[in-house]
Amino acid sequence: MTKGTASMGKKSGKKNFIRCRRCGEPTYHITKKKCSGCGFGNSTRMRTYSWIKKRKRN
Repeated sequence: MTKGTASMGKKSGKKNFIRCRRCGEPTYHITKKKCSGCGFGNSTRMRTYSWIKKRKRN
């Protein structure tokens, strides 16, 4: 009859992300079959945005 901690314990052990074949980051979504880091599975181009790049300091 309790609905709380006992139910939450069953949620552990599941994986959503694994390492990407292209970029090597652990951002490849198993069910969506897309990498959120580089865009593998969604696009042939590497996923890049101007707001991601950090300013280089000398």
